[in-house]
Amino acid sequence: MLCADGPVRSLVELSLVGEHRRGHGALYDALSAGRVDVARLRRAVAAMPLPRTADGRLVLAADLTCWLRPSAHTSPQRILCHTYGRGKDQHIPVPGWPYSVICALETGRSSWTAPLDALRLAPGDDAATVTARQMRELVERLITAGQWPDGDPEILVVVDAGYDVPCLAFLLQDLPVQVLGRMRSDGVLRRAVPSREPGVRGRPPRHGGEFVFGDPATWGTPDARTVTTTRLYGTANARAWSRLHPRLTHHSAWTSQLGALPLIEGTVIRLQVEHLPSGATPKPVWLWWSGTDAGETEVDTLWQAFLRRFDIEHTFRLFKQTLGWTCPKIRTPEAADRWTWLILSVFTQLRLARPLAADLRRPWEKPTSPYRLTPHESAATFGASARRPPAQPKHRNSRSRAQDGHPAARTASPPHATTCTPSANPAPQSDERRINDPTPTPHRLKIKLGRTRSGPNRRTGCRVDPWVD
Repeated sequence: MLCADGPVRSLVELSLVGEHRRGHGALYDALSAGRVDVARLRRAVAAMPLPRTADGRLVLAADLTCWLRPSAHTSPQRILCHTYGRGKDQHIPVPGWPYSVICALETGRSSWTAPLDALRLAPGDDAATVTARQMRELVERLITAGQWPDGDPEILVVVDAGYDVPCLAFLLQDLPVQVLGRMRSDGVLRRAVPSREPGVRGRPPRHGGEFVFGDPATWGTPDARTVTTTRLYGTANARAWSRLHPRLTHHSAWTSQLGALPLIEGTVIRLQVEHLPSGATPKPVWLWWSGTDAGETEVDTLWQAFLRRFDIEHTFRLFKQTLGWTCPKIRTPEAADRWTWLILSVFTQLRLARPLAADLRRPWEKPTSPYRLTPHESAATFGASARRPPAQPKHRNSRSRAQDGHPAARTASPPHATTCTPSANPAPQSDERRINDPTPTPHRLKIKLGRTRSGPNRRTGCRVDPWVD
């Protein structure tokens, strides 16, 4: 995959690379019946150098990405995956294999991440429960590998609105982990129970007053407030309210919970930016953090760490569009798991090889064309892949001056601009012309340039616009 000239589009094309010594049939057989020691590979990836923040903290992001398989009717363990962007405000369920991927986030002006684990969800699995188990095993491997010694800041786990953030924090409460995630804008939380006045009878309440995200009258005075000037979003206003908890019920992940449900307190952060880079109307973002009593510095660190979570989307794009994660037509989910871990291993090698492809341009030098760069410079400047740069396109027509007798040589005016589209029913070529044609390309058109009125040519179907420079 790293030696291919371009993006991976199929296993057949991948088997034609010079470094691959077998046929495409053997490649499919290896994925179908081969062996990958995933447990050992997980430990090896966890021992690699990982990015950290300025204070030495590890920031992990978890998200779901789907390998859509709508036409694989005989493939088992497919789940209806919600897809976005296929229409205006439409979420269409498509059968596929969802994967939970955990990555370590970087800082600075970079969209690189460090994928550490990938786990496929089976039918009937709860995303919060599976992610909590996956995160627990990953944190234990990181501690065993020496990535988190005693005394370091707690690991920050960042998730999006698709997860039950309080449930995830409750399942990981015995680990050195803090959970930060986005909540729906129509959420309702409860405050802590106020102190009981003497002489009041009856059962003490478990929940305090309501905190409704859509009703500012229920917010009260925030415990912390910050105003930050950013480059992309203008002025960012953040307000935080501490010791808020959701009112849990015996549904979803709490079905098997016996007795009274726990009270999971945390801090709610409301982020409002001035404008968006796309020009759309910015909406407030509601975040929930498993810690309490956050100060102004910590509030700014938390919402900025959440914005870094979107770097994982670029990793998924590189998986699918460049490394060809979803290109092979694999039938069994076990083969899909083997291919997924091969993709993760390839990305890890690319991440570790980044210092070898450092950009050597001075700050005042302009970037050159990707066609004139060496493979290392092309990888550092124009993409994450270390493949060879594409070749210059060859000109189909000669640049030499028209010979005497050619219609273009008799025209005294400047050359005319021609916008040509091949006809739907091109005229058949004769055998003599096809043999004598120096460049036998399909749909070769012969256009006579001259002073004609604007409009489509009746013979070739091309549109000729005269007197256009």
